[in-house]
Amino acid sequence: MRKPLVLRHPSILVFLGVLAVFTVAVTILSTGYGTGAISTSMVKTLGKTLCLALAAVAMDLVWGYAGILSLGQMAFFALGGYMIGMWLMVARTEGIVTGTLANLPIPPTDTEISAAVATQIFGVVGSDQFPLIWVFSGSLWGQLLMVVLVPGLLALVFGWLAFRSRVNGVYLSILTQAMTLALALYLFQNDSGLRGNNGLSGLQNIPGLDAVGQEKLSIWFLWASAVALGLGYLLIAWVASGKFGSVTRAIRDDEARVRFLGYSVEGYKLVVFVLAAVVTAIAGALYYPQAGIINPAELAPIASIYLAVWVAIGGRGRLYGAAIGAVFVSMLSSWFTGGRAPDVNLGFYTIKWVDWWQVLLGLSFVLVTLFAPKGISGLVDWFEGLRPPRRRGAALGPDMGSLREKEAVE
Repeated sequence: MRKPLVLRHPSILVFLGVLAVFTVAVTILSTGYGTGAISTSMVKTLGKTLCLALAAVAMDLVWGYAGILSLGQMAFFALGGYMIGMWLMVARTEGIVTGTLANLPIPPTDTEISAAVATQIFGVVGSDQFPLIWVFSGSLWGQLLMVVLVPGLLALVFGWLAFRSRVNGVYLSILTQAMTLALALYLFQNDSGLRGNNGLSGLQNIPGLDAVGQEKLSIWFLWASAVALGLGYLLIAWVASGKFGSVTRAIRDDEARVRFLGYSVEGYKLVVFVLAAVVTAIAGALYYPQAGIINPAELAPIASIYLAVWVAIGGRGRLYGAAIGAVFVSMLSSWFTGGRAPDVNLGFYTIKWVDWWQVLLGLSFVLVTLFAPKGISGLVDWFEGLRPPRRRGAALGPDMGSLREKEAVE
C-alpha cells in the first residue's frame, strides 16, 4: 500500500506545521484577537506576504519543475485581484447609493440604483454605464468564478498558441513579458472598462461587514491566506510528486527525448501553465482586499521579474524554497523601503536603503545564481550533511562503456 503524500514527503508536513504555528502566533499577538503586540498594518503585511508566497509556489511549479521561465505570472495575480475587486466596488457603492436615495420621497427603482452606482464608479473616467465585462459584478459567486475562469482562459489561449509553436527558452520568456506589458498598457486606458489608471480602490471595505473593524478583518484575511497557501502547496506538491511531476521534470531536463518517447510535451506544459495561472490568480484575489487598491501598475513586467528573483533566492525546484524566498525577500523589502532600515553614513556619501534596495536585490540574485544555485533552501542540505556525490572517475552510467566523470567534464 502506497504511503500518503505527506509521509512520502516529510517537507510538506513540516511546511504545513510551520504555517499553522505562524498563523496561531500572529493571531495571539494581534490587536484584533490577542495582546496587540502586532499592529493591524503589520498583520495585513503578513497576510499579503502569504499570498505572495502562494504565487511563488505556483511560479516554482512552472519554472522549477517544468523549466518555463514565465515573466508574466503577476498578470494572472493582478487579474485575480481585479475580478474580486469588481464585486467589492459594486457591492460597497450600492450600499452607499441605496442609503442616500432612501431619503427621497419616492423609492428609487432598481434601474435608478444601478445607474447611480455606475455613475459613482465610472464618473472618474467620464462614463455613467457599466461596461460589458462587469456583467457578473453584482454577484459574489459570479466574480469568484471569474477569478478562476478569466486568468485560466488567458493562460490556456496563450499557452496553447506558444507551446504548439514550440517556443522555448528566452523567446518564451520574452513572449510572456510582452503579454503582461500589452495587458498593462490596455488597462491604463480609460475605456478598458476597469477605470484606467485609477484602478479599483476601497477594496479593504468588505460589504456587509461594516461593523467589523479592520483589526479583526485583517486576521480573517490572514487565516484565509494561510489556508489558501496550505491547500495550494498541497495541490502543487501532489501534482509534482507523481508520474505527472516526473514527466514534467523530464521535459525540463530534455524535452526532445520526452517527445521522442511519445509523451504530449505541449499538453503537459499547458496543464502546468494553466494550473499555475489559476493558483496565482487566487493568491491575487486574497492579496488586493488586504492592500485596498489595485491599478494597472501592478501588472508591470518588473513585478513578474521580482517573483522570479524570489524563487531563485529561495531555491528553484523546491516548493518550500520558493515560499521561503518570497517571505524573506518580501519582508526584507518592506523593512528597507518602509524607512525602517537606518541610513549608512560613509562620510562622503550616505546610503539610503529606499534608493539602494533594488540594487541590493539585483546583486543578491546574481550572487545566488553564481555561488548558491540552490538558494536559501540549500541550507537544508547543509544541515542534513548532504553533499553531491564524488565519483572520482567512476562510470556515470550502468554500462561498462558509459561516460566517465573526467570525460564528461572535458
